[in-house]
Amino acid sequence: YNRQFITRKTANSDLLLKFEKLLQNYFEEKNLSTNGIPSVQYFSAELNMSANYLSDMLRSLTGQSTQQHIQDKLIEKAKQILTSTNMTVSEIAYELGFEYPQSFSKLFKNKTNITPLEFRQSFN
Repeated sequence: YNRQFITRKTANSDLLLKFEKLLQNYFEEKNLSTNGIPSVQYFSAELNMSANYLSDMLRSLTGQSTQQHIQDKLIEKAKQILTSTNMTVSEIAYELGFEYPQSFSKLFKNKTNITPLEFRQSFN
């Protein structure tokens, strides 16, 4: 099973580019507060493959699963909002599609080792 990721490197690199473009477009065009955080299933359906295959392929190319890519993009977007607006952490959480601000804060702290407020204060 893993051999196919090695033998299809160029095709998989194209898929990686398509995935990254889809991810970028979702965060730019979709209203996260109404559509919510994108799921692994959304991207696998858009790329016409199973969610497991997509995650395995991404992990073989980048060392990260689809979910980790989505979370990294969320954190990147959150950092951008935290440094460029005066929105509260709760407002940012809802803006990014989180149902509960605590879930956003927990993810942010897990990924960056600091809270969203500590991150904002480090810029001021």
